[in-house]
Amino acid sequence: MRLTRIYVPSPLSSGIQIELPQGTAAHLAKVLRARSGDALIVFDGNGDEFSAVVETVHGARVSVSLGTASRLNRESPLRVTLVQCVPRGDRMDFIVQKATELGVKRIVPVLSQRSIVRLDDKQSESKAMHWRAVAASACEQCGRNLLPEICTPQPLLDYLGASTVSAWRLVFEPDSVGQPLSQSPQTEAEIAIGPEGGFAPEELEAFRLSGFLRVQLGPRILRSETAAIAALTWLQARFGDMQGL
Repeated sequence: MRLTRIYVPSPLSSGIQIELPQGTAAHLAKVLRARSGDALIVFDGNGDEFSAVVETVHGARVSVSLGTASRLNRESPLRVTLVQCVPRGDRMDFIVQKATELGVKRIVPVLSQRSIVRLDDKQSESKAMHWRAVAASACEQCGRNLLPEICTPQPLLDYLGASTVSAWRLVFEPDSVGQPLSQSPQTEAEIAIGPEGGFAPEELEAFRLSGFLRVQLGPRILRSETAAIAALTWLQARFGDMQGL
């Protein structure tokens, strides 16, 4: 039987007893009906996972004891950064969740000229915290022990102007005539996905100046969230840890 995996956002070590964070404990006690003696896996996002046993359950409070640590590497050899224009509604939650499951290393939420979403500084920080929680939950589900980095949303041109990434860089643009991919990533790639209305011409020029190649994801126009997942799946299948499946 597959054991429940729990993320705890603080350093862990074998042989200690900890009380789980409030929200996690409430879910474990009230939804999963955890009982004393139940086995779990607990991880802190730094690479190790710990065997654990539920010691006490008091209402919505749960304490567990940590056993042996194991360093299980489920990370892709291809380190992918996803530069994602923030879509409206809760679609960004879906993108963060699925991108985490697909092994993305870093997500950079950006706001472009044609973005419908607008965020002030306070909203940006709040959104980043929320998406980090979504990523942590996705790691619990998919078995990753390292959390992807989720950056605070920022203007697209600000990111491109300050970025010093030396990775293989691709911007997916449905109206692009495309460029032949004469090279391939060694260990690092960066991909950019636009908003509902696509990137503005000056943004595409900024991508070009930043070393991005313009490519298509087939003949059909994909929604922003579909494009992100399709691009990541293509990268992992061709260059990452989904090859040969």
